[in-house]
Order: sequence, then C-alpha cells, then structure tokens
Amino acid sequence: MNALTITIFLPLLGMIGVLFIRKDRHAQIRAWSLLVTLATFVACTIVAWNSYGHDQSDYALAVEAPWISLGGGFDVHFRIGVDGLSGMLIFLTGLLAVCAAIASWKIEKGVRGYWAMFLLLHTGIIGTFASLDLFLFYVFWEIMLLPMYFLIGVWGGPRRIYAAIKFFLYTLFGSIFLLVGILVVYFALNSNSAFTGNALSIPDITAFAQAQADSGGILSAFGATVPWIGTAIFWFLFLSFAVKVPVFPLHTWLPDAHVEAPTPISVILAGILLKLGAYGMLRINFPFFPDVMPDAAFMLGVLGMVSIVYGALVAMAQTDFKKMVAYSSVSHMGFCILGFAAMTTEAYNGAIFMLFAHGTISGLLFLVVGVVYDRAHHRDLNRFGGLMWNMPVYASIASLAMFASLGLPGLAGFLGEFPTLLGSFKSEYYEGARILTFISAFGLVFTAAYYLRAIQRVLLGKTNPACETFPDANKREMLSMLPLVIPTILFGLWPGPVFDLIRPSVEFLLK
Repeated sequence: MNALTITIFLPLLGMIGVLFIRKDRHAQIRAWSLLVTLATFVACTIVAWNSYGHDQSDYALAVEAPWISLGGGFDVHFRIGVDGLSGMLIFLTGLLAVCAAIASWKIEKGVRGYWAMFLLLHTGIIGTFASLDLFLFYVFWEIMLLPMYFLIGVWGGPRRIYAAIKFFLYTLFGSIFLLVGILVVYFALNSNSAFTGNALSIPDITAFAQAQADSGGILSAFGATVPWIGTAIFWFLFLSFAVKVPVFPLHTWLPDAHVEAPTPISVILAGILLKLGAYGMLRINFPFFPDVMPDAAFMLGVLGMVSIVYGALVAMAQTDFKKMVAYSSVSHMGFCILGFAAMTTEAYNGAIFMLFAHGTISGLLFLVVGVVYDRAHHRDLNRFGGLMWNMPVYASIASLAMFASLGLPGLAGFLGEFPTLLGSFKSEYYEGARILTFISAFGLVFTAAYYLRAIQRVLLGKTNPACETFPDANKREMLSMLPLVIPTILFGLWPGPVFDLIRPSVEFLLK
C-alpha cells in the first residue's frame, strides 16, 4: 500500500472511526475528524511532492490491481496514479478540507452524521483525482454526490431541500452523459483490432488516441461509417463535466447550493468540486478526442467568454454577499474554459493555475462571508457598513480576498487571469480568438466593480449601528482563514512551484 492509496482511504477509515464514537460525544468526534483531516493533508502534500516531473504518460505512485471481471473483456482494475495536474489538485483538496474542518467546529446538529459525510466526501474527491480507470473514476465521481446532497439538505439553510435536490438532479443529469460516454468508448475500443490495451484504462486510451492522431485518433475506433458518434461522445463528456464547472447555461444549481450550504461546505463546493469538471476535461475529454478539438475550440471559447461576462454581470446585481461570491465563481471558471479553447502554453498555464488560485481564493471568500453571517445572521450587503473600525483583522483578510479575486497583481488570482487572456489573445487555433478575448477582458472590469462596491458597503464608511458590537475574527476563525491567506500571497509573488508542478502536464496536453 503506497502513499496514494493511503491518502484516498484515510478519510474513509476516519469516517468508520467516527461511527464508532458515541453520538453525544461531540468533542471527541470533532477532535478525531480534525486529526484525520490533518493526517490526510500531510499525505496529500506527500503525493503532490511525488508528482513533480510527471505527466499523463508517466504517473507517479501508480497502483494497478484486478478488481472486477465480468468476462467478455470487461476487466475493471483498481488503477490509480498522479501527475502534476492531479497532484496539485489533491494538495488543494487536503488544504481546503483542513480549513473547512476548522470552520465546522460550531456545527451542533447531527454532529456524528455531519463529520461522517464530510470525510466520505473527502475520500470521493481524492479518489476521483487519482483514478486511472474509467469505471473507477465514475464510481468515485458518484460517491461524491451522496454526501454533498446530505450536507446541503440536512445542514443547510431554510431552502436547503430545494437546493439539495436541484444539485442532485443537475449532477445526476451530467453523470448520465458521462456513463454513456464511458460505455460507448469502451465498446468501440474493445471491438477495434488496432487497440491492444484495456478499454477502460485512461492511460491506454490516451496513448492510443495520440498514436492514431494522424488517422482520426480515437474517432477511428468508431468506424468510417459513423464518425459523428465520436464527435457526439466528445460533447457528451464535455456536457457532463460542464455541469460541474459549471459552464453557462448549466450553472443555475450553483448559487442555490452555495446560499443554502453551510459555510464549510461552500468552501469545499467552490474550492474543489468545481475543479473536478475542469479536471475531467483535461484528463478524459480533450486527450481522448484531440481531433475534435479544432472544430470544438470556437464553441468552447464562446462558452468561456459568456460565462466570464455573464457571471460577472449577475454578480454585480446581487445584494446577497454569498450569492455574489457564488456568481463570481461562474465568471472565474469561465477563464479556464477560455484558456482550454486557446490551446497555447500561456493559456493552459494560466487556466490550470486558475484552478489552484480560485480554489484558495473562493474558499477564503466563503469563510469571510461566514464570519460576518455568524454575527449579523444575514448577508445583505446594504445592511452592513464600517466593519473595518471594529473588526480590523477581519476587514484586512476580507479586503485581501476580494482584491485577490478581482485579479490584483501580486496576488494569486492575477496569475490565473493574465496568462489565460494573453495566451487566448495570441491563439491561432481557431478564428475569432482575439474577439472573444477582448470581450472576456471586460469581465475583469465588472469583477472590480462588484468587489469594490462590496468593500465600500461592508467595510468602509460610517459604522452601521447594528454592527457596532460585532467582535473581530476570533482565533478559530483566524485559524480557518490563514492557511488560505498564505498561498494567496505566496503564489501570487512566487508562482514558480505551481508552474513547475503543472508544466509536464501542460506540455503533454499540447503535444
């Protein structure tokens, strides 16, 4: 059992341990869960360190063992491994889980059930990032759905049932397209004499697609008579992952889920779960169908541009602090789609860096919203004011988070947006890239507008009498936010370690 296997199943073992603790011993449940989460973070860091220098042709910490054999060539393997891309996201998962665990300390309702679902979700996320078998990938992908449904539906706000069901249905809708795509790819490859690998192995399928690139790539497996099926499966897979990102117009589940979810779960949702959609595109969608990308690039660019501008404009119209941050995620994840369409080194570096930067910044923003909500019991931007005078530490962290999200140079958000726009503008991969980039750049202006307005209404000006007695951020709240403040500043000034980590994956994807 290597470090990656331990990392995947450590939270699951922690969940089993939680179930053996008496449900009324809340302190023991919290302490045990936090200890497991901290241990998992250490393991995630080790995994990320081992993933340096590895890409999709050379996975680190690889494990392969037979799992399910139904005959007829349907052989599912427990196949896992990491490269720089998945290593970065596994590290992010461990970091955000620790912050969310600390922020969960005040959960009083169904404590044992909450932490059991929290740890199960943790296993599902890490397992998805580490999976190298399509069936195993799908299993972990679906495992995440159940705990998130309950975490929103049981521990969420007044409209939690509506938000949880909407989240479940949207995600299940996307999962159906993912399952259909996996099955069609499996049957097409399994009946193709040119393919000699395992038809469920992500590395085998990717290698075949690259080797056959000059003769249609994986599309050749679908036969000359029905080549459109391969293109349809590309879009099926894209649709399933786009729901998770989420890409406009598949985004409407996100604001409801965020508004109703408890603060720690919003941190996980925005910081990690949204990245799974982009990860699926980079791990499965694009490498499997490189020959479809030239025809699909313009549409991807349009979807990215619309998500950027639309998300920013809708965020500008919000008066609910949390809903504003939720719509900002739609806008920022749009930069990833725009960068993927460009197919340039700068754009891919920026888009993938954005996955990490947005994870830390959005997680920090939701913690910032949670701190003030615990005091005011509302999130109306118009009912705050002057918090910087009696909450200076909180105001400093909140300002940092919002400036990072609007792309201020020197903070991590800038190094996601700028390279993406630069690489997209210089792209010659599809017609219209410059026009789409130019329009997308206005998203930065709109983002600055709504964040500066939020800073003005919440932190500056005359202190609202209703807010005069609000205490500053306490030690627990500081402890949950500081681990995200550090990488936001550190990697904004010194992004080299992240770029070095993802460089082999970027080079592989752009072959």
